[in-house]
Amino acid sequence: MILELDCGNSFIKWRVVTRDGVVACGGVVGSDLELVEALRAQVAGLDACRLVSVRTEEETASLIAALRQTFSIECLRARPAAELAGVRNGYEQHELLGLDRWLALVGAFHLARGACLVLDLGTAVTSDFVDTGGQHRGGFICPGVPLMRNQLRTHTRRIRYDDKVAERALHSLDPGRSTAEAVERGCSLMLQGFVLTQLDLARQYWGDSFQVFLTGGDAPLVAGVVPTARVAPDLVFTGLAIACPLT
Repeated sequence: MILELDCGNSFIKWRVVTRDGVVACGGVVGSDLELVEALRAQVAGLDACRLVSVRTEEETASLIAALRQTFSIECLRARPAAELAGVRNGYEQHELLGLDRWLALVGAFHLARGACLVLDLGTAVTSDFVDTGGQHRGGFICPGVPLMRNQLRTHTRRIRYDDKVAERALHSLDPGRSTAEAVERGCSLMLQGFVLTQLDLARQYWGDSFQVFLTGGDAPLVAGVVPTARVAPDLVFTGLAIACPLT
């Protein structure tokens, strides 16, 4: 069994797959300790590990050491690259492109076999454009709904409500009749507006000859405005398997 890890700044997304790529289990945890405990509870044995990390070198090394000590496995780690699997990194300094973004767009191009727009809708929102020849044309980064919401809560004294109220507020996109509805629906509409501008730009590049991929926790908020999009929550893992093959 192979352990795959996407180590973000706040959370670790993990899954365990067979050598044939069949997903056995997975989840999201907030710390190295939580990861070890989840694996002990749900996994009988591990043969190998591959990971992508945007954490510091010290944090990543600590996690790798814990996995080695607990499960006696070595971790193969994704690294920056100017080119991978037919995709050419579009950043002027390729090593500065976030590794999770890089793997997601590599995974998308592998699945699309052609031009694609990759929209990752999480704490931050990113978009990336890859043409039919595998050239990454760059992308955009902006605050996601969690960041927009938190900024309003932090800097506006009268905006106070909990996550359950926020969830109920999104049952409609009618003009809000409470502060929670106004904030949540406003943030959702801003997110949808960003997505629509990315679609317009992609059409300027490629007409209708491109595929849209949605990934990240807030992908459901925009799925309705991109009905032909492919929702791919494990897109980073698709790219990770390409970057770190295990034979």
